[in-house]
Amino acid sequence: MRASLIQIAVDEDESVASRRERVASLVREQAGADLVVLPELWTTGAFAYELFDREAEPLQGPTFEAMAKAATDAGVWLHAGSIPERDPSGSLFNTSLVFSPSGELAAVYRKIHRFGFDRGEAVLMSAGDELVTVRLPDTTIGVATCYDLRFPELFRGLVDAGAETFVLSAGWPERRRSHWTLLAQARAVENQSFVLACGTAGDHAGVPQAGHSIVVDPWGEVLAEAGAGEEILTVDFDPGRTATTRDQFPALKDRVLGLAAPRRP
Repeated sequence: MRASLIQIAVDEDESVASRRERVASLVREQAGADLVVLPELWTTGAFAYELFDREAEPLQGPTFEAMAKAATDAGVWLHAGSIPERDPSGSLFNTSLVFSPSGELAAVYRKIHRFGFDRGEAVLMSAGDELVTVRLPDTTIGVATCYDLRFPELFRGLVDAGAETFVLSAGWPERRRSHWTLLAQARAVENQSFVLACGTAGDHAGVPQAGHSIVVDPWGEVLAEAGAGEEILTVDFDPGRTATTRDQFPALKDRVLGLAAPRRP
């Protein structure tokens, strides 16, 4: 299976419309890949909070249309990263879209863990509440977004839902890049799954981005890693290794669920 992670640079001097057109062209260039992955909030920048409301789109808005067509033209499964979505009630979500090679919408994931504590995304965006998996011909992917990477219980839930490969879009800051690599490897090892994590380059509203999109195998080995700048990271991997790893080292079978809190004397 061939995956291409498009590590986009978000430049505030490039309009959203121009970037949308440029990214669609980059997706079309990946014809021959099986799966293409884009970063989080690449239309605005993950830290450009003031743009969330202004650039929010309905689910089937201009980015939806452009990415559906690009997936069709390239003949690829496309995780189109995420967009600031405005739902019919007026609420904003950090929403990921997954398209089939025929351009059909295969899945919608609204980010569950919003970053910012008491500001930014955590205040401006509503939280999703559903885990999302998508069956591809060769693997079942579990979808996650950026800050989700810090919450192992989400990935355990995706494994229970059948996920064999995690696909994550992010706008991860450079100052915490060591966490990005560490957590991607941890999620791969503890769940015996591939991790395909696509980040952004450049600055998001003055916040330098980590770049370093990464592909990790079920043993935690890094198969490929991008640099800091805009780059397309393409890797061939065998998704069947997830089942082989889980069979050879069946640690997931030893999970103990439903542990009670300790009793107080």
